[in-house]
Amino acid sequence: MSLLPVPRVAVIVVAAGSGTRLGSGSPKAFVGIDSHTILRHALRGVLAGPEAQVIVVAPAERVGDAQTEVLDAAGERRDLVAVVAGGDTRQASVAAGLGAVWADVETVLVHDAARALTPPDVFARVIDAVEGGSDAVIPVLPVVDTLKRVEADAVVEPVDRSVLAAAQTPQGFRRAVLDEAYRDAAADHTDDAALLQAAGTVVRTVPGDELAFKITTPADLERARALVAPIPPVVPVPLATVPRVGIGTDVHAFGGDDTLWLAGLEWPGEPGLKGHSDGDAVAHAIVDAVLAAAGLGDIGTHFGTDQPQYAGAHAAAFLARTRALAAEAGWVIGNVSVQVQANRPRFAARRVEAEQVLSDALGAPVSVSATTTDGLGFTGTGDGVAAFAVAVVMPA
Repeated sequence: MSLLPVPRVAVIVVAAGSGTRLGSGSPKAFVGIDSHTILRHALRGVLAGPEAQVIVVAPAERVGDAQTEVLDAAGERRDLVAVVAGGDTRQASVAAGLGAVWADVETVLVHDAARALTPPDVFARVIDAVEGGSDAVIPVLPVVDTLKRVEADAVVEPVDRSVLAAAQTPQGFRRAVLDEAYRDAAADHTDDAALLQAAGTVVRTVPGDELAFKITTPADLERARALVAPIPPVVPVPLATVPRVGIGTDVHAFGGDDTLWLAGLEWPGEPGLKGHSDGDAVAHAIVDAVLAAAGLGDIGTHFGTDQPQYAGAHAAAFLARTRALAAEAGWVIGNVSVQVQANRPRFAARRVEAEQVLSDALGAPVSVSATTTDGLGFTGTGDGVAAFAVAVVMPA
């Protein structure tokens, strides 16, 4: 029997946290998202990435449970996985994982199990950057919120977000550099990149992913559950045998804190729209039209401000959920036509791109047209954007 080559990469999955802020009463990694735990979902992303040794660091009292999860998830990669007991701090837990890394490994990634939905391509980007010559690499996302420095309850000054980034995991390191930093560590740090930077190592960045958010609070857990929930199958119910038509409208004023999101696209350099989510009037008009055609109420019924998971959400989240709601009620979306009324942005160059993004998210053809109002009304004066949509649904 031939022996498999030893991977050059190891991934340490830190799953030893208590999860106090989650309020679950058990270690966070063992809380369920659906029928599987946070840890199991995290392992899916790890094991779907480039081949690597995988070391899970679990609370000492849950090592056996972690071993069961790891072996069930690993499949044919069982020889590449192991579980070790963690320490009292995150840094101590990572050190325990480092102690189990095979001698031939050259690149080590440290990943928080709480970032359970991290896609495999994030792992690949980090590995490629380290193997390309970087000693330390972290995935990051740009900061989109407006930031303020405060003292007590008073705002002191705004913070320039253009020079800030939100760090994610997996964080990747050249193994020799990481070993040395841990051997010489004199203080605890919030993540491994901070430890390496304190030791004088230059930390590089690669693009992160919105799905790599950290499950910390109950709202984070609900967001993860919504994202992994399957689109329900169509359940036949007695319905009319003819198609139904719905009309939807939406308006948003310029003046949002972020860049413009409209028709599922980001428009760099354009002023943002105000709204609970991203203010995408085109997507919201489509949602209202489909819900109206299916007799399911309106956007406020299903995506109101009392649902924090949709704060800042983009078109894809709204349209995918609308498609699911229509399917649950026994309807198939036929097509949608939407018209934008605004002086800006200019849609001509990106109309096809917008139609593709919206159609992919809704699972049905979406056509987009744009016009101005010859200087009349709030759209004519450039104060905002209006969108009008017509949707056709048919019995499944």
